[in-house]
This record gives sequence, C-alpha cells and structure tokens, in this order.
Amino acid sequence: MAAQFGRRLRRGATTTAVAAVAVAALSASQGPGAVLASDGGGGDQRTAGSAPSDDSVATGNSPYYTDLPPLVTPNKPGTSTNLPITGTAESGIPASVLAAYKKAQQSIASSDAACRLPWQLLAAIGKVESGQARGGRVDANGTTFSPILGPVLNGQGFAMIKDTDNGAYDGDSTHDRAVGPMQFIPSTWATWGQDGNDDGRKDPNNIYDAALAAGHYLCAGSRDLSLAADLDRAVLSYNHSNEYLRTVRSWFDYYKRGTHEVPDGTGVVPPSLDGGTDPSPDPGTSPSPTAPAKPKPDPKPSKPGGGSSDPKPSTPPSTPPPKPSQTLADLENAGTGALTATAGDAFAERIKVRAENSLGGPLAKVSVTFTIAGDTDARFEGGKSAVTLTTGSDGTVTAPVLRAGETTGEFTVRAIATGRSLPAVAYTATVTARQADAIARTDDKALTAAPGAEFADAVEVKATYKGAIASGVAVTATMITDGDTPAENDKGPYFKDADGNTVRTLTELKTDADGTLRLPKIYADDTAGTYKLRLTTEGGATVVIELTVEAPAA
Repeated sequence: MAAQFGRRLRRGATTTAVAAVAVAALSASQGPGAVLASDGGGGDQRTAGSAPSDDSVATGNSPYYTDLPPLVTPNKPGTSTNLPITGTAESGIPASVLAAYKKAQQSIASSDAACRLPWQLLAAIGKVESGQARGGRVDANGTTFSPILGPVLNGQGFAMIKDTDNGAYDGDSTHDRAVGPMQFIPSTWATWGQDGNDDGRKDPNNIYDAALAAGHYLCAGSRDLSLAADLDRAVLSYNHSNEYLRTVRSWFDYYKRGTHEVPDGTGVVPPSLDGGTDPSPDPGTSPSPTAPAKPKPDPKPSKPGGGSSDPKPSTPPSTPPPKPSQTLADLENAGTGALTATAGDAFAERIKVRAENSLGGPLAKVSVTFTIAGDTDARFEGGKSAVTLTTGSDGTVTAPVLRAGETTGEFTVRAIATGRSLPAVAYTATVTARQADAIARTDDKALTAAPGAEFADAVEVKATYKGAIASGVAVTATMITDGDTPAENDKGPYFKDADGNTVRTLTELKTDADGTLRLPKIYADDTAGTYKLRLTTEGGATVVIELTVEAPAA
C-alpha cells in the first residue's frame, strides 16, 4: 500500500527525492518542515513500501491532495480559538471542518487525555486526504454534499481489497473504496466509526464523525502524540509511506504556525476534486508569487519488474455526470401504516421506503440506513438499533421486523440514504403497555388477621387477556373505602414500603411469566372490621378482595 501511495504522491512531487527537496526548501524559507522521528526508536515505523502492522488501515490510497503547503506561512493569529476570517484561501480551513477538528480534539481530551491529540494533525490529514472535504463543501450538519470516494481498490495501481460493506458506504459491492473526508476503508470504519455530531449515526461522509474517528484511530494503543516518535507512528498507521508522513508533517507544522477560518465551500480544492480547476480566489487577493509550481508528472510509466505496480495516469479520468435515471433525487415513505405494538410484541407493520430518481421513477441499489432513535428499548429483529439495506429493482426496501421492548411511549425510526444529504424519512412508533381484560384470585381462602398482626395468607391473583395468559401486565393495589365512589382508606389493613412506612396503595406491580402476581405482606392495624382491597390492571380489569380484622376466638 505504501508503494501505491508513493506513486500517487509523485503526481504532486514527481519522486520521493523531489518531495524531500520541497520540504528542505520549505525549511529554508521559514515554511513548515517535516522533521521525522528516528527510525531506531519505533518498532512499528518502517520504510515506505513495507507492510503495515495492521491491515485495517484508515486510508484507501485515495488520489487526492498530496501537495506540500505554500512557501509563505500565514500570519500567526492570536491565542484565541476563534480564528479570524483573514488571509488567503490556501492557508484557511472551512468553518465547519475547522469546528469538527476542534470538537474532536476536545472530545478525545476528555476521554483519552494522555494521547494529547492536536487538532492541527487532523487538519493536516484532512488536507492531504480530501483537501478539507473538498474545500468545505458540507451541509449544516457537516455531511458532504456528495460522497468523497477513493479509487476502486481492485489491485490495478492500488491495493486489492474485496468488498466488506456490500457497497453500503462506497456503492461498490465488488471492491472497497476509501470513503469520506478522512478516507476510511469501510472495514476500518466498521471498527473505528464515531458519531461526532450526536445525530445517532456514524457516517464516514460527515466531517464531525470522520474527524472524531480519525482522532481515535491516531490515538490507538498508548500513543502520546506530543512525542515526535508516537506522532510519526500514528501517521504511518494511517498510510504507511514516508512520503505521506513528510507531507502530513509539513501541513501539520504549517497549521501550527497559524491558520484562519474561511466560509464553508470557499476553501482551496485540488484540481482532482474539482473537475480540474481550483475555485476562484477571494476578491482582492492573488496567488502567492512565491508559491511553488507543481512538478509535472513523470510521463514514463513504470516498467514491469522496476519495483512498482502497474502504472497509473497522472490525473484521474473525468467521470461523466450520472444520467437523471441514475441520480437519487428523493427518499419517501412507501405506504407504511401506523406503527403500534404492545410492550414485548412485534410491530405488525413493516417500515418501507422508496428511492426515486430525478425523473420520479424507482431507483435500485440505493443504500438505506434505518435507525431507531429516542427513549426506547425497541429493536429490529436480531437486537439491532440500526440496519443498512439496499433498494430492489422497484426502488423499495423494507426494514426488518421491529419488536417493542418494555419501555412504553413514542419513539422515532429514521430512514436515510446512506452517505447522502437528502432529508430523512421519519416514522413515529408507539409502544403501549401490556393489558389484561380479566383478573381473579387463584384461591378462595378467607383472609383474616388479628388487630396489630399480619395476614397469614398471601394474596395471589392471575391476569388474562382474551383468555390467554397476560404476562408483564401492570397492576395497582389499593385499600379502598366502601361506597359508590371508593377512595383510598386511611385505616385498616396496609402494606409497608422499603423503609417500613405504612402505605395503602402499591404501584409498579407486574404479573410474572405465567400471568400471576403475589402481593407483598399485608398488615392489620388496631381497628377491627371488614375492609376491601382493589386490584386494577392496565386494560381496566378489576377484582375486589375482602380483608377481615378481628380478634381471635377465646
């Protein structure tokens, strides 16, 4: 993989030697240099071209931004974290992207303070991998307007990685492709993916999610990124290439010298990501006269047996825009009815969505992620809270069976086009409490106790619903007064709470697996007489039981 990246880098710095010379030139002109840790100090730091220690590397050798920073260092801003909107676009970082890097640094500082992750390292990797999410082309939630995909990893000029996600993230069910602004291979994302913007999803095309995942990846093990050797090892674990390390190090040092915030979508975009041209510079500015010209790629392909794999073109081939019939335009409800279920039961209705193209027709092979959100323990079949499936030829896809948990109330299920910025389709689901339409004692023993004593026999009842056992049904037990409008009695038999206090109403009682409920001990006070105990179920079933307090016969 490292050798592949070396070939990719040569498009921006013809050979490793040229990259090294460029770094030296930067150092000589007060630009950021790439000071590498000694190879002798790291067991996992090897030369470019050797195999990494872990094949779940984050990057997929994406042929994106590998140029070194301009020779002119931006003016160093003050110590404020709110960087000014000033300076050239080249030295700026789009607002949402910069916010994502800083949020990731703060999050990891609270969970793994010993790592000492600097946000400038995330910015350096984001610059190299995707030109800061294509110059900050993200929506309000930080998701790229379209997926950022690396080349197909089919062994032709890049590594060979067979599909690991069924095309859910990269749209390729044969081989993998690196995905998102931080260029995660799908199998690596499955392990390291994070929810950086707290929306309940882990999306590699979201800069907040991707930046936090990259931070955790760089902090793996016991690394202390304030140490040069550990920082080098972390970057090499991302892409095991010394050329890659030098380039990331250069941008890292560059951003540490100072940068500034630019509006989203106005950052400098590499030609390979912007149809061959960078966006126009800000009005009133001009390119730095001392910025180095990009070396031309070597026109001669590598020869067989020359120590490198198959040659690659110096620029990626242009991709024609997708046809309207192949463009996802909308995701809509495909006729899903009301979603209601009793606690513990499966929802009879299945959630179904339909993907439409720009012509309003069905669109197949669209990856859709269904996610359960809210205060609920409901889950899809198999115990999952999120599942990703693909639409069929009719453009529809149906979520697995949804099963209610024990938590009652409403929750939400969202369906989104995976990796797209289309609005989610939201469904409200309701879980009702288990019910019983009948409740009765399991025996007919008289319940008596002497004044000041406890009732010797326990009260046991059984609940049913439509003749079947009603398990897990909520029951309320209350000592009541006589009359047409009974109220809680303030004398006579009583229960005790956990602190030994007298109570005459018990809630949060539930029938067990066979529908029965055995009440706690009942105590008599000093007042003799006949009293009533009422038990009411969720669903309205009621039984009234007599309790007698009398002195024992002489």
